[in-house]
Amino acid sequence: MSPVLAGVLQLIALVAALALAYRPLGDYMAAVYRSPKHLRIEKVIYRCIGAHADTEMRWPAYLRGVLAFSAAGVLFLYLLQRVQGSMPLSLGFASISPDQAFNTAASFVANTNWQSYSGEQAMGHVVQTAGLAVQNFVSAATGMAVAIALVRGFARSRTGELGNFWADLVRGTVRVLVPIAVVGALVLVACGAVQNFSGIHEVGQFMGGSQQTNGGAVASQEVIKELGTNGGGYFNANSAHPFENPNAFTNLFEIFLILVIPFAMTRTFGKLVGNVKQGYAVLATMGIIWLGFTALMMWTEFAHGGPALQAAGAAMEGKETRFGVGSSAIFSVATTLTSTGAVDSFHSSFTAFGGGIQLLGMMLGEIAPGGVGSGLYGMLVMAIIAVFIAGLMVGRTPEYLGKKIGTREIKLAACYILITPTLVLGFTAVSMVLPDALGSMLNTKALGAGSHGFSEVLYAFTSGANNNGSAFAGLNANTPWYNTAIGLAMLLGRFLPMVFVLALAGSLAEQKPIPETAGTLRTEKPLFAGLLVGTILIITGLTYFPALALGPLAEGLS
Repeated sequence: MSPVLAGVLQLIALVAALALAYRPLGDYMAAVYRSPKHLRIEKVIYRCIGAHADTEMRWPAYLRGVLAFSAAGVLFLYLLQRVQGSMPLSLGFASISPDQAFNTAASFVANTNWQSYSGEQAMGHVVQTAGLAVQNFVSAATGMAVAIALVRGFARSRTGELGNFWADLVRGTVRVLVPIAVVGALVLVACGAVQNFSGIHEVGQFMGGSQQTNGGAVASQEVIKELGTNGGGYFNANSAHPFENPNAFTNLFEIFLILVIPFAMTRTFGKLVGNVKQGYAVLATMGIIWLGFTALMMWTEFAHGGPALQAAGAAMEGKETRFGVGSSAIFSVATTLTSTGAVDSFHSSFTAFGGGIQLLGMMLGEIAPGGVGSGLYGMLVMAIIAVFIAGLMVGRTPEYLGKKIGTREIKLAACYILITPTLVLGFTAVSMVLPDALGSMLNTKALGAGSHGFSEVLYAFTSGANNNGSAFAGLNANTPWYNTAIGLAMLLGRFLPMVFVLALAGSLAEQKPIPETAGTLRTEKPLFAGLLVGTILIITGLTYFPALALGPLAEGLS
């Protein structure tokens, strides 16, 4: 079987698996978030944290819950890393330095999971399990809660109420993420992933000599890393490491875990607003972009010219031979079009245009299908922009799902789409004039012209501000500047957009629905899906094209 055919068949199998899971999972999540009842374990959790789960919140109270919980998570994870050296099961590792501890705490709480350290050489079992793995669950549940709050804003009339953050957080964790993660971890263990609390072992190598390796609760962390679109690897090689990703089946399974909840949440959205066709329109938009990017990435990596690459069958450097080009391309697009950041190949080794596709996927806002929760609310904000543009074309007041899109709503949506580019381009520009920051571009001299080095820095801040977490693998980011700057980009890129999303949700929830008329834009039709795709691509292109021209485009055309 040719590598190209193998890649296409894997893509078809992945689409079929996602299609099978779409309806039952989407319906189940809708039932979870609108259920009036609380499970016994949920009541225990509410008593422990002092939450009143039946109290409805307006958007300021909901936002305070999000920010307070996340701030507590940053502080706890920071302190846990700072005292690691004196804790049991630390594997002899020292405590983490202040700047790196801040960067890691910000990263995992913001659902970014950017890592400026080697997991197997820095983090002991307690930090990995009680710190990082826990944040993998609750940061994902926080994103889902904010998305559900925005959906309630569309669904509710003249109440201004968005539900209860603590109830949404606990339900998303207990009823959605934990059950799927348990099953997924068993699948990974059965396929060869490691799950233990072993210490460091000296193991022999085939070519002589030896190396040190350690185990850990890898399978359980791996599954929520993908399911919650987190991305932080137990080992430095991430999902290219055989302890995390043993074979071709687990590789495809992990891609499935990355995509299944973000795609299924469009069904949840349709059910909660009482019109599943609206969910299908959002799904179609996400699917068109995802499939288009995947096809383009596979073509770029398989067809790259040059005698050495043609002899190898494609651009194989930096790709895991167990998976090949096809799987690596699918995984790469899945992780950069979501807020996952996991890798099974090294993005700096992709062709110049392949690296550009990865960058562009994150620059879209990671909305196709995007992160768990964040993908849905990001796409709904873009839908508001699209109906506003359509309204300008026909001279009619724009509306979406029966809610009028007025001055307040469009200002909030505009602020949302401006935050991330400001962070990405601003921090990248500052880094390009700081001597110490420039010195971290390890590949600049080797590749010449500096375009690849610029791409490394642009990728780092694009990944951080968009809460992705993957790296270009050629940038030394473990410096005081990058640890601090990327940490700030991750926190601001995560929580400032949530402020505007929740304010938008509150504004929508205060409105009375507008009845449909003959002039109402039918947002469940293919025409609107096409308009939405065009809006996303045009806004992103106008924002980021100059930066892309200096990086991957300049390298690819040189």
